[in-house]
Amino acid sequence: MSDGRYSFEYQRRVEFHETDLAGIVHFSNFYRYMETAEHEFMRSLGHAIHQQKDEAEIGWPRVSAHCDFRKPAHNGDILTIRVSIEEIRTRSVRYGFSFYLDSTEPPIASGGVAVVCVKFENGGITAIPIPAQIRADLEAAQASAKLVIDK
Repeated sequence: MSDGRYSFEYQRRVEFHETDLAGIVHFSNFYRYMETAEHEFMRSLGHAIHQQKDEAEIGWPRVSAHCDFRKPAHNGDILTIRVSIEEIRTRSVRYGFSFYLDSTEPPIASGGVAVVCVKFENGGITAIPIPAQIRADLEAAQASAKLVIDK
């Protein structure tokens, strides 16, 4: 991206079951697309969304999510979802998402999520600092060129 932030692209075809009576993608699916793109991004860095660390399971629940829609997508369209790292904090990461039908056109939708690193232990959930290796990989990704994955 021109602002220097890391960008990861994930492509997917819109399926019929993701559309509504008007034949366009139901708005709720954009949130699913953001989550899937985030998971693919983390996999591209070599990390699972849920993993073990020191006898506890680590996860990334959302604490904020939003999406703005400009143009519809339809059954069969190929969506390119661009993931950018907006901010890395001690315990959280804020991602931005842009949805494209054509990379030469403005995005048809854009959104974002904020996730918090937590551990699940003894039946509880506790926010923790992002583990050093994950943080290092996120910071390296933020400084690197874009990576494209097709699905």
